[in-house]
Amino acid sequence: IFPPGREEEILKSELKVTVRNAVAGTDPDWGCLGIFVFQGERFEAADNWPVGQETRDLIRKILKRNDLAGKLYRETVFFPEHGPAPPMIILIGLGKRDEFTLDKLRGAAAKAGKAAQSHREEKLILLLDPSYLRIEGPEAAGAAVEGVTLGLYRFSAFKTLDREEGQDLQFLTILVPERSRLKAVRAEVAVAVKICRAAYLARDLTSMPANELTPAVLAEKAQILAEGRAKLTVTILSAPEMKRLGMNSLLGVASGSDQEPKFIIVSYLGGDEATSPVVFVGKALTFDSGGISLKPAEKMDEMKSDMAGGAAVLGAVSAAADLELPINVVALIPATENMPGGKACRPGDILRSMSGKTIEVINTDAEGRLILADALHYASRFEPAAIIDVATLTGACIVALGEQVTGMMGADGPLKEEIKRASQQTGEMVWELPLWENYHEQIKSEVADFKNSAGRTGGAITAAAFLSKFVGPYPWVHLDIAGPAWLTKETAYQPKGASGVGVRLLVRFLRNRCRK
Repeated sequence: IFPPGREEEILKSELKVTVRNAVAGTDPDWGCLGIFVFQGERFEAADNWPVGQETRDLIRKILKRNDLAGKLYRETVFFPEHGPAPPMIILIGLGKRDEFTLDKLRGAAAKAGKAAQSHREEKLILLLDPSYLRIEGPEAAGAAVEGVTLGLYRFSAFKTLDREEGQDLQFLTILVPERSRLKAVRAEVAVAVKICRAAYLARDLTSMPANELTPAVLAEKAQILAEGRAKLTVTILSAPEMKRLGMNSLLGVASGSDQEPKFIIVSYLGGDEATSPVVFVGKALTFDSGGISLKPAEKMDEMKSDMAGGAAVLGAVSAAADLELPINVVALIPATENMPGGKACRPGDILRSMSGKTIEVINTDAEGRLILADALHYASRFEPAAIIDVATLTGACIVALGEQVTGMMGADGPLKEEIKRASQQTGEMVWELPLWENYHEQIKSEVADFKNSAGRTGGAITAAAFLSKFVGPYPWVHLDIAGPAWLTKETAYQPKGASGVGVRLLVRFLRNRCRK
């Protein structure tokens, strides 16, 4: 997805991850060693940890003198001078043991990766002892790999000046004390690497400027993604084809732009052909000016990220293919720009959607739900087992839940519970908002079937109520990622800017379904 001529450089920069058995007294090609510690606990290294007695005593002394050393995400770096030990050790705080979670391990691992890189180290070894962490070994290893990999991400595809060379962490080794766990840990680490690659894809696409990533280019990237993946197919619908299908709601949004819209269909057939697929629908406004209802100039540059939902579902279905999950998945990505051209849709216009239902346009900046209306109706063609749409839909959701939480709405209880479980496992936080009948009343129009905006109050919920009118009789959940899709400041393992939110959540959801 990078500019021509840079592909080889990007491929070379991918973190190489290995899993090894940690045996006391060995010296496994040290770069720097990361050891996790809890706050307020005496350091007790197991006999099979590859840390000599002098180093153990030194770690105990450090923790005794500095009671904050185990504080969550606190890094303590030191350089042992005696005994068999790596040249550099990083102690990474996990906080208090009774507050420890798998997601905090991700964050701590990310801190270790950043610390190693800041010291110009190319190799990081993380010691993961399930008995010490009290988490299953494969789970811990997968989380650690995700944390380091996601934490080191940066988007520099278009920088030609002041590029830092030779400072990237290149090798990550997971040390597992018990040999019996190696096979399971290696399997989970391989999964984590593939999921992180998909999250990187989503972050990269979301970060691309709108002049480089038009709807046509996004469609081209989807087609490239399918090359070499036997069970992954891509179909692209052009504007005339959408017109024949009656996708006038989507085309109404696209009418103000010189860039032709594309309707991208990515299908992964990993299960039985007769099995209904899970359908993901991702909003992909490659740029959103607001249309005639023009946005303020401040932060309009960030509206290149209004296709983060499309990027997330594309990343998720590509990961499903890489993981060869035994399930059928379809990703629908309506892609367009929203521009105030001479042919642009106007407030007061009425659009006839693909479903036949009519929509009064109150605000052209409430365009995401217009393109999703046709995509959600199109999803019914697959008689789906479930529909999940992902969209940077409303600023109201950011006001309600903040920048790091996804708003979840829907009418199917079991499907919502599946999403909640995947959220807990991945650390991608979701919070359910109500979708009661009175919200549906607010989107009724006096001159059409529905209107695309019910005003400011309850805006995230009324937007979901609008979407529900185009879903059909299938289990459906709407995920509003307006907050976490583009972060204004970095977190432990999420960078400032594009987060790739939704990829890990959706892949975990699919993996849980496969196990079920």
